[in-house]
Amino acid sequence: MVVKARAPRLELKGISKRFPGVVANDHVSFGVPAGAIHALLGENGAGKSTLVKIIYGVQQADEGEIVFDGERVQIASPREARALGIGMVFQHFSLFEAMTVLENIALGMDEPPPRRELEMRVREVLDTYGLSLDPYRHVHTLSVGERQRIEIVRALLQQPKLLIMDEPTSVLTPQEVEQLFTTLRRLASEGCSILYISHKLHEIKALCQSATIMRGGKVVATCDPGEESARSMAEMMIGGSLKDLSDKSNCTYGDDRFVVASLSAPGEPPFGTSLKEVSFAVRSGEIFGIAGVAGNGQNELLAVVSGENQRGVSGSIRLDGAELSRLSVGARRRAGLASSPEERNGHAAVPAMSLADNAILSARSRMGLASGGVIRAKAARDYAAKVIDAFSVKATGPGAAAGSLSGGNLQKFVMGREIMQNPAVLVVSQPTWGVDAGAASFIRQAMIDLAAKGAAVVVVSQDLDELLELCDRLAVINEGRLSEPMDVKGISIERVGLLMGGIHGSGEGAEPEEARAPATGRVKQPEPAL
Repeated sequence: MVVKARAPRLELKGISKRFPGVVANDHVSFGVPAGAIHALLGENGAGKSTLVKIIYGVQQADEGEIVFDGERVQIASPREARALGIGMVFQHFSLFEAMTVLENIALGMDEPPPRRELEMRVREVLDTYGLSLDPYRHVHTLSVGERQRIEIVRALLQQPKLLIMDEPTSVLTPQEVEQLFTTLRRLASEGCSILYISHKLHEIKALCQSATIMRGGKVVATCDPGEESARSMAEMMIGGSLKDLSDKSNCTYGDDRFVVASLSAPGEPPFGTSLKEVSFAVRSGEIFGIAGVAGNGQNELLAVVSGENQRGVSGSIRLDGAELSRLSVGARRRAGLASSPEERNGHAAVPAMSLADNAILSARSRMGLASGGVIRAKAARDYAAKVIDAFSVKATGPGAAAGSLSGGNLQKFVMGREIMQNPAVLVVSQPTWGVDAGAASFIRQAMIDLAAKGAAVVVVSQDLDELLELCDRLAVINEGRLSEPMDVKGISIERVGLLMGGIHGSGEGAEPEEARAPATGRVKQPEPAL
């Protein structure tokens, strides 16, 4: 059967964008048909982010043209993009936690209507697309999936002809992903085009009808994801073969090496999540996963385990039988505990400092980069160079500023800096969040190799597929409580998803149950002014 090609909603013709020393987009051309879900794929640094910023008016192209609904357009700002019918849902939400859903939606609109009219329109969108959301809930009481719905509703109120989605499922439970896909398919069936960016290639296969693949700022391939494997698309992205992870079926475990018992700690005010009697044990040679939706105590757990936060902490943290809970960050590192937080820039690394100086921050004791309070600059440069070489970090050298690296390369450096210290225990949060398939595979293999040497590895991640591929056992954290550990073999994905979703908004500061109504019902409380 011959399928008639649909007319393009968006056409990019020879789009180029240059920054000092970098060609971010090099004569990029492709089209997105009306009513299609089209994927934009590529490694970190491939030029995807720059390209969608140009489409949405955040940046201007140096060359080329944009054709929208058959007419050449100049998009000088996001406001102009929205006026044309282009909406965007960003990976990182821009919401005020102390305000309600309705107030946040109003703040994100160019010309919000009166409150009653806005509420009516919001409820119409929620009804139409089957989205569950109470307009009068405060944002800090919502799950990440519910927060994403705010961004989606805000975009849908503009009645977009093209919707750009940037890594939309990176923090969702499996059930929330399915609901999102249902919404996107409904939108596409009504004629809205969707430009979908994701590193989760199995989702691309399930959702998208076509894909454009970028590498080094250029379009290198187009494909039908339904006719490709996740592996083949990853190999098109990296321009080479993707290495398989080592077979873990024959791995052996030693005794419990890292034991956390009844760990409790208050959350960071005003909206932090308190840890409540968290307990788990990790054996030598084992990779233990902690799954969960963002905001359920993951950052608090890492801060307490690493020693960054000791305020109001109770419980026990033991490494090879030695108690660590009263030790400083430096003392824990000297004892053999290495850690890497979720946030790369500003927490795991200081953007303005060189890679050599960033190496000193966490490796000075175990790698001898400082002695008697005096920094050994050459040793620091040599260690940073070894990390760059061993982890294939694309950088000009140890003197390069951390902020000059792409997100994926900085993550490889941060992980390499910790792993090459050969710690007894590695605790890492979101080890491959936002990195491309090649870099993710490299980082995962490095953690497997570290465990094979006898280390205990703890991986905190919102990527359930990553945990299932990497870990031997996993538990789920929800509202500061940790579930019983589960063996990854034969695990129920549905059960894990339900544990990840949990019950949100029932903690301190949430509205009482009787004050809430279904998404389309009337709220039994005074209506706040916008």
